[in-house]
Amino acid sequence: MSLLAKIISTIFGVGYFPLMPGTMGSLAALIVYWISPEITAIQLALIILGISVLGVYTATITEHEMKNKLGQEKGIDPGIIVIDEVVGMLIALLFVPKTTFFLIAAFILFRIFDISKPYPVRNMERFPGGWGIVLDDVIAGIYANIAIQLARYIY
Repeated sequence: MSLLAKIISTIFGVGYFPLMPGTMGSLAALIVYWISPEITAIQLALIILGISVLGVYTATITEHEMKNKLGQEKGIDPGIIVIDEVVGMLIALLFVPKTTFFLIAAFILFRIFDISKPYPVRNMERFPGGWGIVLDDVIAGIYANIAIQLARYIY
């Protein structure tokens, strides 16, 4: 089960990319979304929910295995786990027009919020196991989406 969890939590090995695995995970989600057929917001929300549940479960298993390998007691957020970036990126895209401009804007904003971790994003990492790994990206995705929706409203 731990091999399958690792395959899923690393998005089929994308998390092993040597440079910026989180950005690569976000980019992978963006590309798959971009080339996918049109789906409704409700369908996307259900996909996000499913990947979130799967992400929490598989990230918990992968993190636990990594902690045991490293001999650590405290929770860690291994860089190889990128399913959380997929969840956050898809949240950033929810209710956003599927145009090149908005897809790039969602990607950039999500990465900014995920890396800078404004309040309460960083606090989400305190949750145990996969919850802490996934929830910070959920909030970063929500922030990115709100920023895009505000910009759309203003312009």
